[in-house]
Amino acid sequence: MNRINELHELIHYHNQKYYVDDAPEIADRDYDMLLRELELLEAAHPELVTADSPTQRVGGDVSAQFSPVAHAVPLQSLQDLFDENELQGWLSGIFAKQSDAQFIVEPKIDGLSVALSYEEGVFVRGATRGNGEVGEDVTANLRTIQTIPLRLNEPATLTVRGEVYMPRDVFAQLEGFKNPRNAAAGALRQKDPAITAQRKLSMFCFGVLHSDNLAYEDDEQALAIMRQLGLRVIDHKLCATAEEVLAEVQRIGMARATLPFDIDGAVIAVSQHDIRQQMGATSKFPRWAAAFKYPPEERETTVLGVEVTVGRTGVLTPTAVLEPVLLAGSTVARATLHNQEQINEKGIHIGARVLLRKAGDVIPEIVRVLQPVSDEIYQLPTQCPSCGTTATLDGAALRCENFTHCPAQLLRGLIHFCSRAAMHIEGLSEAILHKLLEANLLQTAADLYRLQPTQLASLDGLGEKSAQNLCAAIEQSKAQDPARLLFALGIRHVGEDAAKLLLREYRTMHALIAATQEIISETTKTGKLKTKHKVELDVDGIGTAMAESLRSYFSQAANLDLLNQLRDLGLNMTTALPAQTDGSLAGKTFVITGTLPTLGRKEAAALIEQHGGRVSGSVSAKTDFLLAGEAAGSKLTKAQALGIAVINEDQFLQLF
Repeated sequence: MNRINELHELIHYHNQKYYVDDAPEIADRDYDMLLRELELLEAAHPELVTADSPTQRVGGDVSAQFSPVAHAVPLQSLQDLFDENELQGWLSGIFAKQSDAQFIVEPKIDGLSVALSYEEGVFVRGATRGNGEVGEDVTANLRTIQTIPLRLNEPATLTVRGEVYMPRDVFAQLEGFKNPRNAAAGALRQKDPAITAQRKLSMFCFGVLHSDNLAYEDDEQALAIMRQLGLRVIDHKLCATAEEVLAEVQRIGMARATLPFDIDGAVIAVSQHDIRQQMGATSKFPRWAAAFKYPPEERETTVLGVEVTVGRTGVLTPTAVLEPVLLAGSTVARATLHNQEQINEKGIHIGARVLLRKAGDVIPEIVRVLQPVSDEIYQLPTQCPSCGTTATLDGAALRCENFTHCPAQLLRGLIHFCSRAAMHIEGLSEAILHKLLEANLLQTAADLYRLQPTQLASLDGLGEKSAQNLCAAIEQSKAQDPARLLFALGIRHVGEDAAKLLLREYRTMHALIAATQEIISETTKTGKLKTKHKVELDVDGIGTAMAESLRSYFSQAANLDLLNQLRDLGLNMTTALPAQTDGSLAGKTFVITGTLPTLGRKEAAALIEQHGGRVSGSVSAKTDFLLAGEAAGSKLTKAQALGIAVINEDQFLQLF
């Protein structure tokens, strides 16, 4: 139908003007009316709906999983340069061999790298970078991104590389994400494209990976062609000298706080493609391009006050309340001060003007005091702010030892007990637990299993239906594996992995409790008598500190009484986990890092544990394998330095 074709042309044109050229020619309402007219016509004539129709940006089907896509041209990562001396050295090395080299310099957007494929001008497939060789097919989700044209201005066949990101103003409206990159990664991997569309992602293209019959000799020409085709190309500058490159890198660094997106550096790449071919690549990255990494962004602010909270293990944690400041893409108004030693070391006091940054671009921290206004360094209280008990020094930490009657510790402990990784009691939020404590309905975790729907329904804001649902969730949690219960108890040093290791070995909570009390003496080769906890000897990965913590916890009558109550209330005390030595991965320790193409981290960890392996959170000399996905980071660097085997998802699955 002629009108459908006409609407295609009109909407594609206005998409280009609005999303790519940033020069809209019609009002939003007029654009919406054009799109609505097309939707109605296509609804009446579904046989005329084409893949490049503007209405196809949000698909209706929900994919079961993302299919793997082998990249025809590998999507390599870049060598990192961390200071201007390294950059000067890298440039000098290139100019020594290629005196006429020119460089494209552009911001390195902190997002997700993808490849877009077009056939005869129509967008046909989009894939994440994955491990560089194989990515995941996210075509349906990429169609929802307005800055990705579904049809080019010319019928070209090519594959381009770009970066999907979440604009800062969009991220500011979301909750529950650490930074825009994490939010973008989560949005692009949604099973339902409609959810991806709601996240309002955007994209810039920065390179042609492959093309049919497009003539270009350098990146400057390739970028111009992409822009001509209707692709949104990132701003860049062509530089002919090392001085020009350095000046542009510095300019981008100075401007990064004002950019509408997060960046984690600047990309410097040789523009001429014949020089690129001569220079080649290593097994990891091209020799003709590098990424300059800026130091963490820093901002000045003022310490308005200090709040002290009590954690579930009794540690008093001070947090600086700050004058709000925009830092690395989000507004920061608080920063953890850790302990008195660090406060003293930095001379932090209320009213001080301080320099703030995000450690790892995530966690706000005070770097130093810039302008002191007092000599009186802030001092942590000597008494617990929750129960008034005198706090004791435990290493660098101040701790409230009133474990059984401190309201703050009880609340934090119950929050941990109900959490997803522990007993996973859905719907039992911090707010509800706080109300239950105020109503004097909870003294220990066992009291959760005595709650009645009428008691819950009497709480402010909770109706009868919600109360019944909560009681059902509490009842269901009784069947959780005792490894979860052990973790839920909040014993110092005992994390998720350790709890699983212990229950695999001893099978029942009763056997574990008995083992923790047993200390075995042995004579070493030197003739000295040495004692160790039985759990330390029996279970690989359990050290002296953890064994002593277990012994201390299970030697207290109140804790044993709690476990007996939980058992009598019907909680599961016998594990269904496979024995520790079962499976093809028995004795092997894995660390998982980065984003895997198809598996979630918990899925990968479950596979390892089902086959007898162990999952650790940190890389050490005892690590056997690092399972690395996209954006692996510092764990990959450490594993390579230690000579640990690094495997991708495909190699991981082959282990089974």
